[in-house]
Amino acid sequence: MRRRHQPEPLLDGPEDSDHAAGDAVDGRSAQRSLIPTVPTMEAARARLSAVRPSAYARTRNALDGAVTGLSPYITHGLLSLTEVLTAVNARHPLDVQHKWVYELGWRAFFRHVWQHRGESILRSLHEGPLPEDAYDNDLPADIRQARTGVPVIDQAVRTLYASGTLHNHARMWLASYVVHLRKVHWRAGADWMYGHLLDGDLASNHLSWQWVAGTGSRKPYLFNAENVARYAPADWHSPGTAVDASYEVLDRWARTPGTVGGPDTTMNAEDALPDAATGNVGDGRGREGDEPGLRGSPAETLGLKQPNAAAVTGRDVWLVHPWALGDLPPGLPAETVVVGIYLSEFHQAWPWNERRWQFVDQRMAALTPQRWWGPARAFRDALAQAARVRGQLDPHLASWVLPWAEWLAPPMLFPPVAQRCDSFSQWWRHAVRGMGTASELLAVNEVAAR
Repeated sequence: MRRRHQPEPLLDGPEDSDHAAGDAVDGRSAQRSLIPTVPTMEAARARLSAVRPSAYARTRNALDGAVTGLSPYITHGLLSLTEVLTAVNARHPLDVQHKWVYELGWRAFFRHVWQHRGESILRSLHEGPLPEDAYDNDLPADIRQARTGVPVIDQAVRTLYASGTLHNHARMWLASYVVHLRKVHWRAGADWMYGHLLDGDLASNHLSWQWVAGTGSRKPYLFNAENVARYAPADWHSPGTAVDASYEVLDRWARTPGTVGGPDTTMNAEDALPDAATGNVGDGRGREGDEPGLRGSPAETLGLKQPNAAAVTGRDVWLVHPWALGDLPPGLPAETVVVGIYLSEFHQAWPWNERRWQFVDQRMAALTPQRWWGPARAFRDALAQAARVRGQLDPHLASWVLPWAEWLAPPMLFPPVAQRCDSFSQWWRHAVRGMGTASELLAVNEVAAR
């Protein structure tokens, strides 16, 4: 489904998480293209060299469209948005309003909102279709276990678990079902999805859920079975289920308390509005799902060490972390100690599944054997013994790590917009004002970086 007044966001990651146009042919091809290869720079650059912006613009809404698979590499800092656009624009010169450039802006916009609103992005930015207390704070087991009986939802959950990522259109369908039909609070769904995403970014993920929920946009995002049939392979099609309804009916359901479409439920599109007293999700029947476990403390299985002052005393230190795993900066002094950091406070609050831990740590281990796990105070005490400590900052860690080091700002593709923008359209107008081509955007970025 298309919004008529505001562009659709990407439910995590920049352009290729991926936006939900084109004809779906084979669901397996969609899943193959979305599964990251390996966490290496060679794999990231291979993905980058394969980007075809024109094909993306034509087919981006289909589950088997020309997605790039870059999102995990960008999330974890192997590639920056600037590097991505520079490489693609060199082969395929783009207008700044090209759909592919436009989609790169979504991550930058979400970071803009995060910068201005801080922790409040984890709360509803404004009221949605219903009061907050109309939504459940727990994600039902049938959704977690992919046994709702609605094929599009169950396939989306299985794909998320199997690959660690999901086409953006499928993410939007899943989020819309969770919030508007099952009346689960967006935060419960966003937290759950973040834990299983290989490309999870708190701003992109949680603000996109808010966009779908209608707490970060002007109206709720809705979809129906016809939309699924247009863009997804046959085994995702969902005729005769709760989503097989008109948009008018779906909008009324979204604005009426009570759940619709619990496990093994089918509904006629013209059925009466759900009754809050009888809209329960069922008795939990069905097989157990295969939801991967989430871990907030992987130190033992990954062979991580506690912060060690002796390893850095009197030395220059460069810090790497899960959001800054690109090549080490040129010109580091030869005796610089590279230290990888996993901050226990963050990871215990936001646990990951095993797939993401392995993806991140394989890349971090390629950068340094010094990979530390511990609380902020332990890092602070150990690093205080170093001659100099530097690194690249990321907002996931900023509230804990600012006193530790000289932090470099992360590379930016779009010039900063000083005033807070609450819609993508408003931010976009400011960010690309006066620019006609992607080359002009990159040139402005180069000047700002000097």
